Amino acid sequence: MDSLITAAARALAAGDPLGALKRVALRDDAPALALRGIAMAQLGDLVRAKTLLRRAARGFGPKEAVARARCVVAEAEIALASRDLGWPAKALDAARATLEEHGDRVNAMHARYLEVRRLLLIGRVDEAEGTLAELDPALFPPASRTAHELVVAGIAMRRLRARAARAALTRAERAARHARIPALAAEVENAFLVLSAPAARLIASGEERLLQLEEVEALLASKALVVDACRHVVRDKSKVVSLTRRPVLFALARALGEAWPGDVPRDTLVARAFGAKLADESHRARLRVAVVRLRTLLRTLADVSATKRGFALAPRRAREVVVLALPVEEERAGVLALLADGESWSSSALGLALGTSQRTVQRALDSLAAAGKVQSFGRGRALRWMTPPVPGFTTTLLLSAPLPMD
Repeated sequence: MDSLITAAARALAAGDPLGALKRVALRDDAPALALRGIAMAQLGDLVRAKTLLRRAARGFGPKEAVARARCVVAEAEIALASRDLGWPAKALDAARATLEEHGDRVNAMHARYLEVRRLLLIGRVDEAEGTLAELDPALFPPASRTAHELVVAGIAMRRLRARAARAALTRAERAARHARIPALAAEVENAFLVLSAPAARLIASGEERLLQLEEVEALLASKALVVDACRHVVRDKSKVVSLTRRPVLFALARALGEAWPGDVPRDTLVARAFGAKLADESHRARLRVAVVRLRTLLRTLADVSATKRGFALAPRRAREVVVLALPVEEERAGVLALLADGESWSSSALGLALGTSQRTVQRALDSLAAAGKVQSFGRGRALRWMTPPVPGFTTTLLLSAPLPMD
């Protein structure tokens, strides 16, 4: 490797893409193309970066398997940054195996982190945590340790473990200072802001207030019966009943939870559960059936009792009933929560992350675009969607399970 390539690589490792480009901008050999691609990625031109890396991979000879594997890892990172979640994971796994075989442990571990970050984005938290447990960052450079702790913090946030997340971010901040890479330090700072922002909204006895992640964690460990509108479950300290696939029953549970300790009129429940403005006898019959089903599912947590004008929720062990909701509730909340990270997403990536079909996501995007809540750019397969993040809110922290789209 010549001196210019070495100097450019060192500049990139130090977070200086412009310094790297000054050394290799006019060269078209494979090593220079790879470094130019990484530099363009750091500068935010992801399309140009992907093109350069693919040219570099084709330019390396059959004996330069490690260089080609590094290009694959860099392209995977670009795909992750551009929310191309359908990028072939097998290619990244093969590149990682090649790097491990040739002793490039740092880049092999980086490939692992990319795998974990992708799993985290698509909601497969258990797999992400299992993969991360296999990695030991102690012997790696500060930049890699920073990446490790950021992933640890991301998993802890999704698990609602605020103290563990804050400890991981503190370690990440320390490692980023040692790495002396401004972009890494900025990423850690942004993660601290996310952790400190309101993560949910508490509705209890007719009053509402915003909660940070620590407060959400404390609430779920308390003696309250929680109707969780973020995950569509009803839970107390020891048991969780999922209503994710039963939207009508969850609508009833939420209405009863918001009214506790009072009751809810039958016509109000019909409107909340079935969307009917005027309740007729058929609606009331459907309501009676739904209440029986809800009472059966919640029998170990609470009783749904009839009153003169409607129904009321009576917890069996809990001292109170509260509703936990997203800080800002919008129609198509799942799509908006993912777009709130400020990145550009394809409809296929949104479908993968939400566990639903691309066509369902596209209908949601068209509806949101008509309301002016999202915007698109590009055409065909390059079409991407984005929206400015809601200032001060962390709408994605509680999205560990797909939310109903319709």
